[in-house]
Amino acid sequence: MALRPRRRPVRRKRSARAGAERPRQRRRQCRGRPRTSGRPLAIRWAAEHVPAILQGWALGVETGHALADVLFGDVSPSGKLPVTIPRSVGQVPIYYNHKNTGRPPAEQKYTSKYIDLPSSPLFPFGHGLSYTTFAYSDLKLSSARVTAGEAVRVGVTVTNSGARPGVEVAQLYVRDETGSVTRPVRSLAGFKRVALAPGTSQQIEFVLTDRELGCYGLDMRFAVEPGRFRVFVGGSSVGGVEGAFEVVPKAR
Repeated sequence: MALRPRRRPVRRKRSARAGAERPRQRRRQCRGRPRTSGRPLAIRWAAEHVPAILQGWALGVETGHALADVLFGDVSPSGKLPVTIPRSVGQVPIYYNHKNTGRPPAEQKYTSKYIDLPSSPLFPFGHGLSYTTFAYSDLKLSSARVTAGEAVRVGVTVTNSGARPGVEVAQLYVRDETGSVTRPVRSLAGFKRVALAPGTSQQIEFVLTDRELGCYGLDMRFAVEPGRFRVFVGGSSVGGVEGAFEVVPKAR
């Protein structure tokens, strides 16, 4: 009696080879074949293996011309993400203006178990690169203590620290640290577009009013509550230079 030889080891080898070929296949797909999307996708593999990612969204009939101008260097990219890009679909929903989790701040190097990826996004809201680099410095507030209803001016210096001309979109975020209701860890309060030659700097100014500082309290009325506020200015919703001021009640 003759038995047919088992082929399971062969299948295993074939499967292993297929697994090894998968990264090569993905690299080949990235050459000369644009992949477009109209919404945020989990693209961690692409971010780790391709030199750059140009997110064009759905620009319409002029998409090709617009992207060609950027790729050939005729225009320095200055767009910023209007969404948050996750590292994994397990992070969805993910957004920059989430409420405080109650966990220790990141600078205390808090860790949690059974997590195989950082909890931070792959690309945060407001992120976007250029063919040059920018630096932020000298954040100044008009006052460290203001009365409710009084505007706060936030000034900052933006410097083109690279070797090419570029356009930066400076973003201002604010955080209410002592509100009677839960507030986002950061809220976009303003942005300004500034064009800079290499090595040059420009001072820009934002104005915070009741509209940016107020919230609906426990009584469901919109108002600026007394307490401590923190401001951040940078190129995205992460990092940046920061400062703080206090709002005090109006005198009666």
